[in-house]
Amino acid sequence: MTDEKKPEVVFAPGCFDSFDGTQEELDELVAEIQRLVDSGELFERSSPVDIDALDDDDLVLLAEALGVDLDELEDEFLGDDTPSKKYLQ
Repeated sequence: MTDEKKPEVVFAPGCFDSFDGTQEELDELVAEIQRLVDSGELFERSSPVDIDALDDDDLVLLAEALGVDLDELEDEFLGDDTPSKKYLQ
């Protein structure tokens, strides 16, 4: 028998600050996310994201989600030869 380590769900402080709903709805959302992770369904239903195909607004959202500024995101994930980089500056 193998013991697989289950992923731990950790929500960053403030990640639900802009949530527009009741506390009960937020609790249901958190429980559903946890259920999806626990069952493995989250991973089965996921798909890779091509960072080079994201538009500028999506790149800003990604940088915010990762907790980095846009310049740091560009340096880390986008090469200098990325065509969309010229539009981000």
